[in-house]
Amino acid sequence: MGRVGVLLLNLGGPDELEDVRPFLYNLFSDPEIIRLPIPWLQKPLAWFISTARSRKSQENYKEIGGGSPLRRITEQQAEALKTKLEAEGHQAQVYVGMRYWHPFTEEAVVRIKRDKPQKLVILPLYPQFSISTSGSSFRVLERIWHEDPVLQKIPYTVIPSWYDEPAYLQAMANLIATELDKFENPDQVHIFFSAHGVPLSYVEEAGDPYQYEIEECTRLIMETLNRPNDHTLAYQSRVGPVEWLKPYTEEAIVELGEKGIKQLLVIPISFVSEHIETLQEIDIEYRELAYESGIENFQRVPALNTDSTFIQALTNCVENALNSPDRGFSEVTPLKKNLKMYPQERWEWGMTTTAEVWNGRLAMLGFIALIIELISGSGPLHFVGLL
Repeated sequence: MGRVGVLLLNLGGPDELEDVRPFLYNLFSDPEIIRLPIPWLQKPLAWFISTARSRKSQENYKEIGGGSPLRRITEQQAEALKTKLEAEGHQAQVYVGMRYWHPFTEEAVVRIKRDKPQKLVILPLYPQFSISTSGSSFRVLERIWHEDPVLQKIPYTVIPSWYDEPAYLQAMANLIATELDKFENPDQVHIFFSAHGVPLSYVEEAGDPYQYEIEECTRLIMETLNRPNDHTLAYQSRVGPVEWLKPYTEEAIVELGEKGIKQLLVIPISFVSEHIETLQEIDIEYRELAYESGIENFQRVPALNTDSTFIQALTNCVENALNSPDRGFSEVTPLKKNLKMYPQERWEWGMTTTAEVWNGRLAMLGFIALIIELISGSGPLHFVGLL
C-alpha cells in the first residue's frame, strides 16, 4: 500500500517554566482565541495578557511538576498510532503539529515536505470541532498550503471532528465504568462532564458547532455506558469578561453540592491527554471547591492518553479518511455555510446583534487601555490631566 502520512494537531504546552510566557503570548496572539476589531492590537494585547498572567500560570505549572506533559503524551499517541496502522498493513508516518508551542505545525510541515507521503490525513486531537481549536490550526495550514507549490502536490484529506466515532465512545465508556466501579455505591455517583468552554458569541454569532457536538458526544457516551447514573455537562477554563458557554464548571459543582450530591466522578470530555486543565484545574482547584461545597468523594476519569481502544479509534478515523474523497481545509464542518472563521465579520448599522457585539469589544479595549495606563503611569488620559 502507498505511503500514508498522518498529521496530528494539538494545542501544545510549555515544556518548562521559562516557556510559559512565550507560550501564552503565542496563544493570545491567535485571533481565533481573542477576536479584536482592530487587528494590529492583537500582538500588543497578547504581550500584555501573557506578561500579566505568566507568574500565576507558572505557579499552576509548578503544581504539576514544572511543565506540561502534553508534548510527551502526544508523541506517545503518534507512535502508538503508527504501530497500529503498520499492523493493519499501512506504510505510515505520523507527525505532531502543535499550534502554540514546539513542535509547531510549521515544523511538522517541513517533515511532511521532506517525506512526500502519497496521501496525508490531517487529524486534530480534538474530538469536537471548534473555531478556536481545530479551526485555528486549519486556518494556518490553509495559508501554508496556499503559499507552497510543493505541498499542493500532496493529496490530503481533513477530518473535521470525530466525536461520534464508536471506538472513541467505547474507550470513554470503558474508562468511566472502571472508575465508577471503584465507588461503594456506583449507581449513586453523579457523573460530571467538564468540557473546555468557548465564548458564547462563537456559537451564536459565528456558527461554531462546538456546543452541539459536545452535547451530542455526552449523550452518546452515556448511551454507550448504559448506566443509570445522573449526569451534568458544564464548561471550564473561561478567560476574560465576555460570556462563555454555560453552565460554568465551578458554578455547577457548587450547585450540585447544595443539592446534596456527595459522590462526583468528573470526566474531561474534550481532552484526550493529561495537561494543565486536567492535572491542575480539575484535580486541584475543582477538587478543593467540591470539598468546600459538601461533596465528600471527588474522583476523575483519567484522560485517554494511549488507551488501546482510543488508539483504535484514531486508526479507524485515518482508515475511513483514506477511503473517502479528499477534503480541503475550508470544508471543516457540515455547518460550514454558517461558519464565520476569523476575520470574516462585518459591521452592521442599527440595533443589531453584531453591532452590540462590536460595541462590547470596543468597550473591552477601552477598559484594557485604561488598565495599561494606570499601570504604566503615562498615556493620553495623563496627558490631558484626567489621571
